Amino acid sequence: MADTGANPNSGNESDEENRKVKKLKGEPKGDRGENGEETNLSDFKPTSVLRDSARDKTIFVHGELKEQPAVVVLEKTPFGEDTLTEMFKGAKTNLEVKNDIYSTYVFQPPAHLNEIKATVVCPATEAHVQKYQRKEIIMVEETEDDYKNITLPYITSKGLSVTWVYNILEKKAEKERIIFEDSDKELGFVLLPDFKWDQKQVDDLYLIAIVHKRDIKSLRDLTPDHVQLLQNIYQKGTDAIVQRYGLPTNKLRVYVHYQPSYYHFHVHFNSLSYEVPGSRVERAHLLQDIIQNLKSDPQYYKTRTLLFPMRTDDELISMYKAAGRL
Repeated sequence: MADTGANPNSGNESDEENRKVKKLKGEPKGDRGENGEETNLSDFKPTSVLRDSARDKTIFVHGELKEQPAVVVLEKTPFGEDTLTEMFKGAKTNLEVKNDIYSTYVFQPPAHLNEIKATVVCPATEAHVQKYQRKEIIMVEETEDDYKNITLPYITSKGLSVTWVYNILEKKAEKERIIFEDSDKELGFVLLPDFKWDQKQVDDLYLIAIVHKRDIKSLRDLTPDHVQLLQNIYQKGTDAIVQRYGLPTNKLRVYVHYQPSYYHFHVHFNSLSYEVPGSRVERAHLLQDIIQNLKSDPQYYKTRTLLFPMRTDDELISMYKAAGRL
């Protein structure tokens, strides 16, 4: 899955906790978590703003929810073309400035067409707070030796949990969210919506394919033996999206992150019109390019120097500095 709207270049702390996210839309109804307790954002007491983005229309707020530390991410939902007529008809407008043919208004749509998506992490650890805070980001050059001597030991020593991934694959959690599955243990995967997508329109479509194989952590583990798996993900994943959402393959962005936010191999599917965080060239590797690279050079991802962005406060950065690589 996906992270929960955080900076895509944030650290690689465990996403098992991140998956314990409660999403709430609107205010009237609470959400019942696994323990049956109702969550109501009216109980949230903000203490500080961790980060905000006028461009992305998001704000990350730290505070308390029922006496537990929490992080709430507020994000303006996209406009729906099918509700535009109703939106304009029911809106209240107040003129602010008029100059010749140009006018600026405060535009207030009906409440049910003016939703804000709220993503709640509760209880939030200090790692979550650090993750969502605005931090300096630098590019890291990882050679073959760097991966063997620094990155891989970091992954191994941290024991980064992917229990939540196995829960999805074993249908112990989120079974109802899976939109397609190839159950083959070698070539198969599950395809499900990322939590950043509200599934109301395809303009910001975002799905994740999670492989059944459990021995691929990242790009670095890929060999020509995995080409058939990658081709299967691309073909069946795009076919499923065309059939379910009507979005053709040539309007999809299909890629893999390096470094990933969790170390179980997965593939991202986005609408090409959606400028999703994490889809930029410094972190995203197109799946079709990966396939071609493996066909051209069987050792491509074993030996190539890979660059990736990382926050300066990430533990992995500290390990690179200690090794004299930064």
